Amino acid sequence: MTLRLLAVHAHPDDESSKGAATLAYYRSLGARVMVVSATGGESGRVLNDGLTAMAMAERDLPGLRRIEMERARAVMGIEHRWLGYLDSGWPEDGNPMPANSFALIPLEISAEPLVRLIREFRPQVMITYDENGGYPHPDHIRTHEVSVFARDAAADPNRYPDAGPAWQIDKLYYDSVFNSARVSAVYDALVAQDPDSPLAKQMAEMRERFDRPDVATTHIPVGEFFETRDAALLSHASQVAPDSNFFLWPNDLQRSAWPYEDFQLADSRVGTDLPESDLFAGIDDEEPA
Repeated sequence: MTLRLLAVHAHPDDESSKGAATLAYYRSLGARVMVVSATGGESGRVLNDGLTAMAMAERDLPGLRRIEMERARAVMGIEHRWLGYLDSGWPEDGNPMPANSFALIPLEISAEPLVRLIREFRPQVMITYDENGGYPHPDHIRTHEVSVFARDAAADPNRYPDAGPAWQIDKLYYDSVFNSARVSAVYDALVAQDPDSPLAKQMAEMRERFDRPDVATTHIPVGEFFETRDAALLSHASQVAPDSNFFLWPNDLQRSAWPYEDFQLADSRVGTDLPESDLFAGIDDEEPA
């Protein structure tokens, strides 16, 4: 059986900040791994003052973000598809979202391309965001809605009958990479190693920010792929500067304290024991490819 993992994200760079080490890990095991970007990140802005491609960013940021996504894809060795929707942005209170942006398109319409892709790719596992989008960006919330809707519709031969043969995804996961247990473990390891470290204060503030119930059920051992994750993130140079907080924690410290990326099992059609260390746990190895 060929294992197939589909990760559905809102914007280019989300796939690198939310599970890139896991994607690279499963590729190393021979699985097919595909990332879907719902939008092109057209409403974003440059978040790296040292961007070498600033002239292109000022002229054509969406084009640059496509180039960056291709670089990240190559770093992880994965497959990639665009759903082709317009970034909704994050308008100030009272301001409208751009016309025809992703969050405004009726769900039945915006889900169809993903239904087609699911039926074509035939993943056993899907990763996306929880009901709150991980954080309440309109495109992240819509990505959750579209992913769950498309997963259910893809399994029903009576829905979207022209979109290919029905396919049932076995397991649905929500991203839980940023969680309180991880932050606390790394913080405790840092303080034990160097209680006077200037980094400890920053991490203490981060620990307070992430002080919330831990919903992760699944911890994937991907410490050896943290450098791949970082390289994928840095491929999105318009969005991620080398001194970003993404790189606040030394990788060796993370490997000793929390060498995992974490996910929440939201739904499963197969039996599995929690906690898990494998997104494909419980999936029948005898299933036809």
